[in-house]
Amino acid sequence: MERETHILVIPYPVQGHINPMLQFSKRLASKGPRVTFVTTSSISESIQAHAMHSINVEIISDGSEEGNNLESNEAYLKRFQLNVSQSLAKLIEKHNSSQYPPKILVYDSGMPWALNIAHQLGLYGATFFTQSCAVKAIYYHAHHGAVRMPFEGPSVSLPSMPSLGIDDLPSFLCDEGKYPALLNHVLNQLSNILEANWILCNTFDQLEYEVG
Repeated sequence: MERETHILVIPYPVQGHINPMLQFSKRLASKGPRVTFVTTSSISESIQAHAMHSINVEIISDGSEEGNNLESNEAYLKRFQLNVSQSLAKLIEKHNSSQYPPKILVYDSGMPWALNIAHQLGLYGATFFTQSCAVKAIYYHAHHGAVRMPFEGPSVSLPSMPSLGIDDLPSFLCDEGKYPALLNHVLNQLSNILEANWILCNTFDQLEYEVG
């Protein structure tokens, strides 16, 4: 892949999402393209503490400067989406007029609205699932109604997967009333998945051959 190919990578700003996408970015850069890792203001200091020579780092606002520790999960998610949507669009527009305009946006699956921004500004979009294919398959079936909640019986059967006990399922699904905003958030990852140009998963074929 040519150095002139510029790829933006933006993770959701929590550790379990940052690390897989950061390692992916470094590996991607080793293949030749120019890679810019886009991080948000709430975790910028932790990213800057790790010097990275193979990739570029850009910081955009996620509204954390205006937020507070007492806001609900729903309020946080709305604020995050509003601010990052605006700042990400500005960043892409800035790079579009540079020597290396970006061609692809690799975005965390927890930010499905980033695909709309990419397509509106002329970029290809690739969603990146930081969890295993098995977990995403469960969310996919739940999103499309194949997993009925609340659960009835001790186990659940899903295509291409062994029978799963209730304790094997993500906790968001087992107690759907406990974190309704977060449940909606994880299921919404699949809302526009078929519109993405590529679907990337944090796994390998031999580990999840049947699910993949």
